[in-house]
Amino acid sequence: MPLDQSFVGRVYPPTEPYEVGREKIREFADAIGDENAAYRDPAAARALGYPDVIAPLTFPIVITMRAGAQIVTDPELGLDYSKVVHGEQRFAYQRPVRAGDVLQVVITVESIRSASGNDILTNRADVRTTDGELVVTAFSTLVARGTA
Repeated sequence: MPLDQSFVGRVYPPTEPYEVGREKIREFADAIGDENAAYRDPAAARALGYPDVIAPLTFPIVITMRAGAQIVTDPELGLDYSKVVHGEQRFAYQRPVRAGDVLQVVITVESIRSASGNDILTNRADVRTTDGELVVTAFSTLVARGTA
């Protein structure tokens, strides 16, 4: 069954605040095998002009996945997650994520289209500090196989 087109433009409530910690950044950098000192050493980050350690570019996936769950588990959308594959992910940065940031995510359904018998769902996740500063926008595309 095709996804409900009326979901395009739907905005979900902000996620609970997530405090970015140095240890979480280090663990993420370790998990992806990136030894960049700016992810581990505050002095190295300060030498680059940052107030504290910064996170790898893909770190926001940690918090945007929580926001994305609001879409994929919304029973009204009709998405069968067992048929979903991840199609694309990209990030548009205003500034790096830093240790000490307290972030929230608001996710929006950007588009739903059909192609070759599949539904393609694209969402936008705006990651902001609790003070409202936009840090990064993540765009994610999911392909629901055989649903269109």
